[in-house]
Amino acid sequence: MLLGNFLIGLREGLEAALVVSILIAYLVKTGRREALLPVWIGIGAAVAVSVGFGLVLSAASSEMQFKTQELFGGILSIIAVGLVTWMVFWMRRTSRFMKKELEGRLEGALNVGPVALGTVAFLSVGREGLETALFLWTNITSSSEGSTQPILGAMLGLACAVVLGYLLYRGGLRLNLKRFFAWTGGALIVVAAGVFGYGFKDLQEADVLPGLHTVWLEPHTFFAKFGTAGDWLQTAFQGVLNVTPQITALQLIMWALYLVVVMGFFLRPQGGPKPVPAKPASESAA
Repeated sequence: MLLGNFLIGLREGLEAALVVSILIAYLVKTGRREALLPVWIGIGAAVAVSVGFGLVLSAASSEMQFKTQELFGGILSIIAVGLVTWMVFWMRRTSRFMKKELEGRLEGALNVGPVALGTVAFLSVGREGLETALFLWTNITSSSEGSTQPILGAMLGLACAVVLGYLLYRGGLRLNLKRFFAWTGGALIVVAAGVFGYGFKDLQEADVLPGLHTVWLEPHTFFAKFGTAGDWLQTAFQGVLNVTPQITALQLIMWALYLVVVMGFFLRPQGGPKPVPAKPASESAA
């Protein structure tokens, strides 16, 4: 689970860091340093709201009865996976144009005033922050481990994202963003599959869906074949894929269905614009 949450924090945190670096770099490049304050205020407000959102989710779920808590967690897990899936495909399609789009919004806000600047920064970073908070919360609550490792993984991922964002802003790092988002997007789909399947198990434990029985009770038999590395492999397998020894039939089916369908669409080559055929020389002359 540490590795899975590290990946979530790194991927989602870098998206937010890229947004911040684009906004700040554009203002500095155009000599609008006086506009940095409202932008930083908007960014700070977005971070605070995202952290507060995660704390509210934790506080609200802790006060619920068991079945209500499982229903709440199951619904939010499925919603979080839907949002992350949409963001993975959206980033894959529009990452090349994100800089131009953000700069266009910022230029329009500069003509309106500081409130508009802060709003653009707040909305741009807040979308990433709320999505990250929701997905991390659902992944941490679905963990069978203690709370320390998942939270530590998320913090390490976010810290690495901040460092990478700063290096990109300063020009000290050249990163192929298209390849980075392609690889991390595929890995994030694998993590999301585990959260998706666990969301259905939560609904089973809330008595919303039937079939609460285990189908895989002896994972040690399989991993024991790998000798001393078996325990580490089992921990990594359960932590990243969220496939535990207490998996139910419905959870396993939904995990596999999401992974196969979504990964199939993700790995499908993107269709680019068709080239315009050249006109024959005789036709051009005419």
